[in-house]
Amino acid sequence: MELGDKTQLASIILAAELKNPLIVLGGIMLAFSIVTGIGVILGAKLLRLIPEKYLKTRTSLLFMFFGFYFSLTAITG
Repeated sequence: MELGDKTQLASIILAAELKNPLIVLGGIMLAFSIVTGIGVILGAKLLRLIPEKYLKTRTSLLFMFFGFYFSLTAITG
């Protein structure tokens, strides 16, 4: 079994504390649906403002920047 990120661990802990995993599951599903909906709406609006070509280029550069930054901080401490 592989454990995921902090969200998955928090979900497991919350379900154990509340002793009602169905309510926790419902809350998690609702929260993820809302967050996904917000992302879709904002993403669609962003594509209307910025051409897809530039958006892909800038997000790729931003992704690489964070990758190098976090790798460097992990190596140097």
